[in-house]
Amino acid sequence: MSLAVHDRLKVVPLTRRIGAEILGVDITQALDAAERDAIERALLEHQVIFFRDQPFELESQKAFGRLFGALHVHPGAPGPEGHPEILRIHADAQSRHVAGEAWHSDVSCDLAPPLGSILHLHTVPASGGDTLFASMYAAYDALSDRFKALLEGLTATHDGEHVYRGRYRHLGANDAGRSYPRASHPVVRTHPATGRKALFVNPGFTTHIDGLPRAESDALLAFLHAHSQKPDFQVRFRWRPHSVAFWDNRCVQHLAIWDYFPDVRSGHRVTIQGDRPF
Repeated sequence: MSLAVHDRLKVVPLTRRIGAEILGVDITQALDAAERDAIERALLEHQVIFFRDQPFELESQKAFGRLFGALHVHPGAPGPEGHPEILRIHADAQSRHVAGEAWHSDVSCDLAPPLGSILHLHTVPASGGDTLFASMYAAYDALSDRFKALLEGLTATHDGEHVYRGRYRHLGANDAGRSYPRASHPVVRTHPATGRKALFVNPGFTTHIDGLPRAESDALLAFLHAHSQKPDFQVRFRWRPHSVAFWDNRCVQHLAIWDYFPDVRSGHRVTIQGDRPF
């Protein structure tokens, strides 16, 4: 007799506020509804979840992502041949920058930013190359009631132009004449599945708070960015070959640490379409 999902799929929290490791499931193979639902529950509770020893092929990674929604196509980076939904994540001795080297929520400049992202790394340096994830629930909850009241109703502009323009030319992308996404989102968004409030501004994409003078906008964003990056709200993930991270972009920011040059760190990401923040 097969074991019930709750007997074989184990969720091991990594901090009190964010992050859990998922044991006892092979996500490279087809999952049943109970397994899929248990993984979704873990994601909603812990915001970012991690798996070890999951040697994804591109098709199996896409199949896993599609269990949680339609897949997003990146607005700037071309995917591998035949796989437009795949974003290659790669750094080596020729790299001048790496994906995710500033705190951000993936493609928050989209009108409907991604629900979540699933990153599989097959090659990692012997040391270094960790990723930090920060809970924007925890960042919001830690604010005073008076400051929360100040943020209510504010929106901010997120722009992809300065992030993506010219960035992917080395991959053969010609963005001449292309426009990149730009959108205005609430500074505090409500998660559509949990109902919890989270900060939704980030240094990567957010250019200004709408309707405020530049000096006030800059000062408020500087505070929110510094506040959001407090170690109290973070979990740090140390990669091994064929590890997988699955994070909820609606309530999580992340930062890829580039401390391993000139070593190779390489893998692929699929991203799940989301909805418009409210």
